[in-house]
Amino acid sequence: MNKFPRGAFVTSDGVQLSYIRQGSGRPIVLIHGWSQCAEEFKHQIEPLSARYDVIAVDQRSHGESQKVSYGLKISRLSKDLYELLTELELNDVALLGHSMGSAVIWCYIDLFGTEHLSKIILVDQPPFPTSDPHWTQQELEDSGAVTTAQKVFDTVAALRSKEAEQVTREVIDGYVTKQATSEMREWMVQCNLKMPRDFAGTLMYNLCHTDWRDFIPRISLPTLIISGRASAMPWKSQEWIHRQIKGSQFEVFEESEGGQHFMFIENPEKFNRLVMEYLG
Repeated sequence: MNKFPRGAFVTSDGVQLSYIRQGSGRPIVLIHGWSQCAEEFKHQIEPLSARYDVIAVDQRSHGESQKVSYGLKISRLSKDLYELLTELELNDVALLGHSMGSAVIWCYIDLFGTEHLSKIILVDQPPFPTSDPHWTQQELEDSGAVTTAQKVFDTVAALRSKEAEQVTREVIDGYVTKQATSEMREWMVQCNLKMPRDFAGTLMYNLCHTDWRDFIPRISLPTLIISGRASAMPWKSQEWIHRQIKGSQFEVFEESEGGQHFMFIENPEKFNRLVMEYLG
């Protein structure tokens, strides 16, 4: 798997992060989702690097980065991203976040502003994934809530048990279309298993209990939102994000186009074309 050129740096709290870097030109940083890894952008790195300086980072405790039991919060991951951009002296940066990676982008902008950024690409992350029993149907739809507080507790407990690998396999199965091959699914599972399962549970808890609905309407950067019609993350919540961010663009992959949560793996040709057209 490790065919791409890699670099590493140490964060301010002493964690070594590994990143892939290839190409030249304007920088684009690819930020993977919960329990995933930078290698999952393998279908993007090669074509994008023909035009851009592509950086795909393994976030702390993921992929090839150092495994630590601390800092497993969206806020710390966003600081890690800030420190990566600072370390590499990057400016005019486009950020692409898949799933949890979008939440990392939201937190980054909230904490550090937009000075070094040019555009953002948000891929299939609900504004608030955990439902509130007091919400209206419209609030449920807009938030993209895909779980309940009890289900989060149960999943975190399972990730800390002997069932952890089976739970991981079930999660991946729920995030791809019927067209996804068994080889593709297994490769994605193995990417996930690089993160210790109990650490993944800790991070999931934080991710699922952070509400970004108040922040998203304040985003002023040029924004592209990408969703899948058959995604486990309800596409109408992605449309809500689009309505909140003035001037944003919205693209939906139909189910026949690999339109599930990992559309960038199932249909990289369309995904890469959309990204390059947007970045220019």
